[in-house]
Amino acid sequence: MEKKSKAKRVHCLVLAYPAQGHTNPMLQFSKLLQHEGVRVTFVSTVFHCKNMKKLPPGISLETISDGFDSGRIGEAKSLRVYLDQFWQVGPKTLVELLEKLNGSSGHPIDCLVYDSFMPWALEVARSFGIVGVVFLTQNMAVNSIYYHVHLGKLQAPLKEEEISLPALPQLQLGDMPSFFFNYVEHPVFLDFLVGQFSNIDKADWIICNSFYELEKEVADWTMKIWPKFRTIGPSIPSMFLDKQTQDDEDYGVAQFTSEECIKWLDDKIKESVIYVSFGSMAILSEEQIEELAYGLRDSESYFLWVVRASEETKLPKNFEKKSEKGLVVSWCSQLKVLAHEAVGCFVTHCGWNSTLEALSLGVPMVAIPQEADQSTNAKHIEDVWKVGIKASVDEKHVVRREVLKRCTREVMDSERGEEMKRNAMQLKTLAANVVGEGGSSHRNITEFVNSLFHL
Repeated sequence: MEKKSKAKRVHCLVLAYPAQGHTNPMLQFSKLLQHEGVRVTFVSTVFHCKNMKKLPPGISLETISDGFDSGRIGEAKSLRVYLDQFWQVGPKTLVELLEKLNGSSGHPIDCLVYDSFMPWALEVARSFGIVGVVFLTQNMAVNSIYYHVHLGKLQAPLKEEEISLPALPQLQLGDMPSFFFNYVEHPVFLDFLVGQFSNIDKADWIICNSFYELEKEVADWTMKIWPKFRTIGPSIPSMFLDKQTQDDEDYGVAQFTSEECIKWLDDKIKESVIYVSFGSMAILSEEQIEELAYGLRDSESYFLWVVRASEETKLPKNFEKKSEKGLVVSWCSQLKVLAHEAVGCFVTHCGWNSTLEALSLGVPMVAIPQEADQSTNAKHIEDVWKVGIKASVDEKHVVRREVLKRCTREVMDSERGEEMKRNAMQLKTLAANVVGEGGSSHRNITEFVNSLFHL
């Protein structure tokens, strides 16, 4: 009963940037807030929300406009054009939404949790006199790199061969986010990411989808700069972590089922399958897909490979999507696949959500980073957390089939691979502990929610 009475007093608007990698963790955080007795309204752009078939029970859905309500692709000719329009229209429509909710719902908004990619949302929160909370969807190592650019202590294009930053491992040029290397031609990408920190010190709270024990040194460093910084991750469904919420088995916006994948995995012995996925956005060359295809076909293991429908035409013409050796699908529930005991290795682009899911489920990785923060994540996978190996590329930036075979064999069948598995299982245990009663992320969420109830 106590939580119901709290819910009448505290209402959070959770505003996500319109991309799956941002929606999933912020929607999961919304479920945690709701579980703690907070009323939640989830918000993203009109077009993005059209693809969200359902939301978890009790969470309301509202929209703002980015100026491209029928879809960004084809309308906006570049990220610069898109952001210029979004940054004009977004704040106005967010104001209109807050006015509507405050005036008609009977449950006025007390707090705005907004994606760090949209720093203008803090100014809107301030204009309504409500709590402004910034949500960082990337890990703290990557955030720290962009923050140091904001401070003027790092500049693009990079000239140093080695980069030393407080509380981070020594980084080589190749470990840095890709946007440093195309800055002269396309400055908008790095400028956009650095812009997250333009007013972050003015936020009431700064929360991050990582966990303290995973990034202890940089988290400690960050808290000295931003006293209201807290880690609240891993922001993935409870049934894959502490199992405290029985019906929390997916992020809540899945459009398809994974029955075919799971049935296929059920027939395989423990740790015998290589799972391959490059996320929802990475675009691989036809040459790279061909090398992956033949590397998997010629490997000594079974494989389950997710190839998005838009990428399927790049598969070699004679490559079977379903064989005794492997299965190629256009979609699967990655969490359910990674949690399956038949999976022994994850070949990944190292997007932060995929990385965090693998860490939380104890699956060692072969890292094949593509862009953005992925090389930095790969560095941590191999050298800091020691739960995987980064595949080398040739002069065309292609991972060749022999390299893929060698890397997957090392992860699944070598002494070093056994060490990776042990490290991965230790992190799996840690991830479950931090979100459980008394864990670091659980304490941080409780502290944050209690602060809202005492407004």
